[in-house]
Formats: sequence, structure tokens, C-alpha cells
Amino acid sequence: MKINANILALISLCCFCICKGGIALGQSRGGAVQDTIMRFTLPSIPSSLTTVGERADYLVRHYWDSVDFADAACLRHTDIIEQAWVDYCDILNHVPLMTARESMRNTVERAYANREVFDFIVDLADKYLYDPASPMRNEEFYIPVLEAMIAAPLLDDIEKLRPKAQLELAKKNRIGSKAENFKYTSASGKRSSLYRQKADYIVLFINDPGCHVCMQTLRELKKAANINLMLEQKRLAVLSIYTGNEIGRWRRHLDDFPKEWINGYDRRSAIEEQRLYDLQVIPTLYLLDKEKVVLLKDASVQAIEDYLSRQQ
Repeated sequence: MKINANILALISLCCFCICKGGIALGQSRGGAVQDTIMRFTLPSIPSSLTTVGERADYLVRHYWDSVDFADAACLRHTDIIEQAWVDYCDILNHVPLMTARESMRNTVERAYANREVFDFIVDLADKYLYDPASPMRNEEFYIPVLEAMIAAPLLDDIEKLRPKAQLELAKKNRIGSKAENFKYTSASGKRSSLYRQKADYIVLFINDPGCHVCMQTLRELKKAANINLMLEQKRLAVLSIYTGNEIGRWRRHLDDFPKEWINGYDRRSAIEEQRLYDLQVIPTLYLLDKEKVVLLKDASVQAIEDYLSRQQ
């Protein structure tokens, strides 16, 4: 599914429809669901709301008004609902985070009315907001989904174990909170910790030298102008950490990493065993300030570059 490229333009309209093959979601005059006439219709935005922010806020709060989540018949055309979900997640990026989180949780709670619908909505959230392969992956949007799952009367205690574990991990190292401290060992055998680093900014690069994407990210970091400038100015430190147990392989790749970086490994596997960081995605990049507060999480090299360019 692709994000609607004209989503902001659509927000400025009173309503828009996501259609495929002339199908529309709804009921006939007699109340029967029509398989051949199906359309997902967004609410009409009041004309009194004139700014993009106001209209986006109204839209996310009323986005699913046309869908009866209590009726599993709304899933007869799952591709329509899935496309609507993709556009919904994109619109959430245009409202304050608190509003987005509230809307997401309310959406999942509405699906409590039908187990089949609930499972489908949760699966969509997992696919687009949690799966590492999703370009829409967004932990802040996924947290309210997990919270709603844990509170769901539809799930038993066993079914709630996974979302509870996911939520515990998702709440660690969030933007605005202090990063979890950990100890590491350098190639020389010297031991230190994240919190002992002294720099205005710290780029935490959790990686595996045998990983193709890790090596690609490494090359990007080596070419990153702002990172390297601030590294030279000693305003920034790059802490590269290997969390695996193949230390021999890690040592063989040490020459691939700049000498100016701090390169270490987690000798006791504490990061993984204590679930200090989410290692579902490797590599992963964090930008921390001098107090070890998370500024960017699971960020791209470009996102870090853009942030640092504003601090020059």
C-alpha cells in the first residue's frame, strides 16, 4: 500500500474518498451490505475550520465515523480498509503527538466491538507501525495500540503477554527520556559506559559488522559532514556498539570503523538479556545530548545530519 501523496491537499477539502474499481463501503437503503458498491468516505470537515491544523485535527478524530467496527462485514473489502489505514497513519503525522496517540487508541478501542475487526486492525498496526521493514514504522503511534490491546476485554491473560513485553521495551529510550545506561568493552579490553561519555552530542550506533545494512549505514556515517565536523570539534562522540557474541568477527572488522569513534562490544550481553534497547532493528541509531537524553531514536543518518545542522 502506498501513502496518498496528496494527503495535505486532501485535508484542505471537506472530505475525500479512497476508492478502488468504483467500489464503495456502506449499506444499501435496505440496510444490507453491498459488495458491489463500496467506498470509504471521510467525514465532511466543517467550513468553520479553516487552517490545515484544525482540519487535520477534526479529520483524525472523526476519520472512522463511516465504518461500523461492530460489523465484520466491513472487512469484505480489506484492501479498501488497508488503504484507508495507510492514509490515516500518514495524517497522524500532521497533528500533535498527543492528539495522534489519543486518536490511535480510540480507533483500537472502537474495534473492541468485534473480535474479527479488532484482530484485523491490530494486524494492520503491527504491519505498518511496528514491522522493521515498514517505512511508516512509528513506535510512538504503536504504543497506544499496545496499551489498548492490554486493556482489551477481548484478550485473555495469555494473549496479553506479548503486547505487555512489547510495551515495556517500547517505553525505554523514548525521545525526551534518558537513554538506558550500559557498560561496554573496547578492543584493548578497557571497560567504560555510555554515561561516562563527555560530549555535547552522542551518536549511538548499535550494529553488527556482518550486516549488509550496517555496513551501508557505516559508509553513510563516514561521509556525514555535520557529524564529522562536530566530531573534529570534539563536540560530538560516536559510540559504536556490537551486542553479539562473535567477538572474533567483530575484531576482524575493526579497521572498517574510524579510529576517532569509540568502538566497543557488550561483553556480558546485558543490552540484549536485560532488554535495555530494542534490537529488533539492526542497525539502529540514536542521537543523545550531553545529559544522555534521547533527541532522535531509530533515526536515519540524514535525520541526524539535519538535526545537527540546526545546532551549528
